[in-house]
Amino acid sequence: MLPLPSPSLRFKLNDGGWLQYAVAGDGDPVVFIHGFGLDLSMWDPQWPVFAQRHRAIRYDLRGYGDSSLPDKPYSHEDDLLALIDFLDARPAHLVGLSLGGRVALRIAAQAPEAVRSLTLADPALDGHVWSDDWLRRWRTMTDAAQRGGPGEAKKLWQAHILFEQARGRPEVALSLQAMIDRYSGWHLGHSDPGRAPERPLAQILSSISIPALVILGEHDLPDFQVIARRLAKEMPHASLRTIAGSGHMSNLEAPQVFNQLVLEHLQRC
Repeated sequence: MLPLPSPSLRFKLNDGGWLQYAVAGDGDPVVFIHGFGLDLSMWDPQWPVFAQRHRAIRYDLRGYGDSSLPDKPYSHEDDLLALIDFLDARPAHLVGLSLGGRVALRIAAQAPEAVRSLTLADPALDGHVWSDDWLRRWRTMTDAAQRGGPGEAKKLWQAHILFEQARGRPEVALSLQAMIDRYSGWHLGHSDPGRAPERPLAQILSSISIPALVILGEHDLPDFQVIARRLAKEMPHASLRTIAGSGHMSNLEAPQVFNQLVLEHLQRC
């Protein structure tokens, strides 16, 4: 029997902000961290499956979904560490996609004792030198937000080449559209006061010894191909698995394969 959907809850942070989160199931905690411009609902294909075997936790990062917008210096790492402490969920398996992968890596570097394993799906990476094409597309969105507000910028994000494979699957395209419609677009028109690590993680990957599964969509963009292969090469206990036919949103585009890979990884850890 699949677990019933769990209600969304609000965790108040010490600085006055809050995180919207949900918990379901019992067992070793698994925390799901979403991508840029998205929210906790991107993990719908994983939620009932993992809640059968684990204590599944998902949340909206600050500035996304129903969590508070940034209004002072903060860090995603401190936010998540506070949440898992509140939930008595250390050490946790961290599963992050894209921006979520970058956040998971930051936590592994900052507080390795809080992390049992990493799953880094098509992750971003602090210190990666982004391609001219990526930077041009990003500037086009931020310029649009500065000129006319978040609406046009969000349309550009939804139409971004990053989601080209996902748009070929109608149910995934609808899910992405709904999440981006809900997204405030705040980050596209504002300077985010979020703190980054003092030393880019690309410089210290060899020191992150937590067991890590790196998942790469076969058709993801070149930047993410480079990052995934670099992580698998430089992190001492990382392995790389490529999901055939998938693009950037591997958890949505190929959920059965994604779930199987991650569950097997968690069993080994």
